[in-house]
Amino acid sequence: MRRPLPARRRQRGVTLVIVLMLLVIVTLLGIGAARIALLGERTTRNERDYQIAWQAAEAALMDAQFDIRGPNTGSAQRVALFTPDDISKFVPNCNTSAQFRGLCAPSEGKPAWASVNFLNDDADAPTVAYGTFTGRAFDAGSAGVKPARVPRYMIEVLPDKTPMGSAASNNTTKSAPIMYRITAMGFGPREDVQVVLQIAFKKE
Repeated sequence: MRRPLPARRRQRGVTLVIVLMLLVIVTLLGIGAARIALLGERTTRNERDYQIAWQAAEAALMDAQFDIRGPNTGSAQRVALFTPDDISKFVPNCNTSAQFRGLCAPSEGKPAWASVNFLNDDADAPTVAYGTFTGRAFDAGSAGVKPARVPRYMIEVLPDKTPMGSAASNNTTKSAPIMYRITAMGFGPREDVQVVLQIAFKKE
């Protein structure tokens, strides 16, 4: 006796569709993980570059303080310029003469430090490169992970309005007490990574 053959079931590609969907999901997850890793690496690199620029700007602030109070070992020392007896070398828009470079008088409205071009490193630049008047060296350049450029600074002379007066503001001197505002810019491994720091400094 011959048994009837079962009807052929239609072949369906359900398994194939599921596998393709899983493959797409895994691919998307892989792409997302790769993008997150790249973003993390970029963030870390940017933070490193920022820290290098910050340290360069701090170095310029320290160099400016040695410029003001000494001791200096450079051949173009100018410690004697930083005295309340004569502030004529501090001029608006900053002095660009070789011996008096970077000495600025406060300006009305926009402050001098916000108007100066710290990227200008020409012979008549209004800012001072690290070590110009102190003889100190700074390692910068394109080789390795270090600042792309030498940091620069400028010095403004300001009236000393410290509360309770100043040690220099007694009746025995005719000169009004002054202080200095130092503004410095440091650079990261890329020139477009820049940090500006500022301090107020009194020469005792």
